[in-house]
Amino acid sequence: MHAVESPATAPSAPAAPSTPDKPGARVPRRRRREWTPLYLALPALILLAALLAYPFGRMLVVSFQDMQLRHLFSGATPPWIGFDNYTQILTDGVFWSVVLRTAVFTVVSVAISIVLGLAVALLMGRVSNAVRVAMVITMMFVWAIPQLVSAQIFKWMVDADFGVLNYLIDKIPGVDFANHSWFADPKQGWIVITTLVVWAGIPFLAITLHAGLTQVPHELREAALVDGASAWQTLRNIVLPVLRPLLVIVTTLSVIWNFGLFTQVWALRDSKPEQEYQTLATYAFTQAFGRSEYSVGSAISVVTVLLMLGVMAFYIRQMFQIGDVD
Repeated sequence: MHAVESPATAPSAPAAPSTPDKPGARVPRRRRREWTPLYLALPALILLAALLAYPFGRMLVVSFQDMQLRHLFSGATPPWIGFDNYTQILTDGVFWSVVLRTAVFTVVSVAISIVLGLAVALLMGRVSNAVRVAMVITMMFVWAIPQLVSAQIFKWMVDADFGVLNYLIDKIPGVDFANHSWFADPKQGWIVITTLVVWAGIPFLAITLHAGLTQVPHELREAALVDGASAWQTLRNIVLPVLRPLLVIVTTLSVIWNFGLFTQVWALRDSKPEQEYQTLATYAFTQAFGRSEYSVGSAISVVTVLLMLGVMAFYIRQMFQIGDVD
């Protein structure tokens, strides 16, 4: 006959985990850690908002007005026309062709920059220390050159009359490149512009990605080699997964920078870019200050900012996620 356990001797059920339901309960450490990146970035965000609030607010107000040159001289308040400027640009085929051109250039230039930057970073990991230091110093000089100066250098290199590029190509047997104009054909012109942007962007990408490659565990690479993995398999299955957060960050930054292309086009086309070379930045500037349609230019700028907000939000989100990694 089995004895019946008394309530005093019966095993007690495990206690339920306590939850911070009371007002004075402590916030879990995990939750506090999730908010830490935001707290650290908050001072910088407040400073940037303070610096950009008035210019962006003023531009937003002007985009809803009909500001002309006479209003600038007289100081009179321009008439309020609501969404007419936005209706004008959003129904304009030229505007959408500029948007498409800017987007295509951004995708192509960023893709080429990332591939070449990663290739240079991988090369830096295989050369001697002296060669690596020389590469870093050289790329830092390239990175330090102002955009206007580098654009002028490329402009002289591809000059139709005295450019060294035409001179070298003309030396190839059977090729006649004397007095060749690279910008007469928009495709060739955009090749020059893209080459300039990629050349200027590789130093940042290569040095940053090389720093990321140093964080790839050497044991993983050795294990892959022992298992018979090829160099491509090691890169695809080991290196790239480790570099993925960093690749997302530098790609997003490159998209933001290249999408706002202005200086290179403006300098290479002598401050008068043709329709085939217009980007969103140059198009807004041309409309505002070239044709004195300040409200239309402001509306184009506002739309450009809205197009970039998604990319910037994605970038900030990735930064916070990286900061939250254990």
